[in-house]
Formats: sequence, structure tokens, C-alpha cells
Amino acid sequence: MRKLTIAGIALATALTAGCATTDQAAIDEANANANSAEQTAENAMNTANSASAAARKAQQTADQALAAAKAAQKAAEEANERAKRMLERSSKK
Repeated sequence: MRKLTIAGIALATALTAGCATTDQAAIDEANANANSAEQTAENAMNTANSASAAARKAQQTADQALAAAKAAQKAAEEANERAKRMLERSSKK
């Protein structure tokens, strides 16, 4: 009976150790997955930040182009007014 009890305790210890090993492997795998997910999220954030910076630069370039176009339009309108006045003066002569 004593041998049977010792064998039962040994078997229970072996099973518990096996479960603990399995549990530790699952914990390690979960940690690895969490670390991988964190790295993926960090990479996504870096990509988003880069895209945001590029969009700000594009907006700045578009604003500058719009300002240049407005200045060109104003200059063209002024040139047209001068030409119109010149034509009016020459037609009076």
C-alpha cells in the first residue's frame, strides 16, 4: 500500500510539473505574441506619423502654390487693365 501511495504521489507530482511546464510555455507564447503585437503597433504608429508629416508638407506646398497662383492672377489682371487703358488711349488719338 505504501508503494502505491508513493507511486500516486510521484505520478501527481509528474503531472503537476508537466502542467506547470505547459502553463509556462503558454505564458511564454502569450508574452511573445504580446511583444510582437506591441512592435506591430509601434511600427504602425511610426508609419502614421510619417504619413502625417508628409501630408503637412504637401499641405504647405499646396498653400504656397495657391498663393503664387493668386499673385500671378492679380498680376495678370493688372496687366490686362493696363493694356485696356492703353488701347482706349490709342483709340482716342
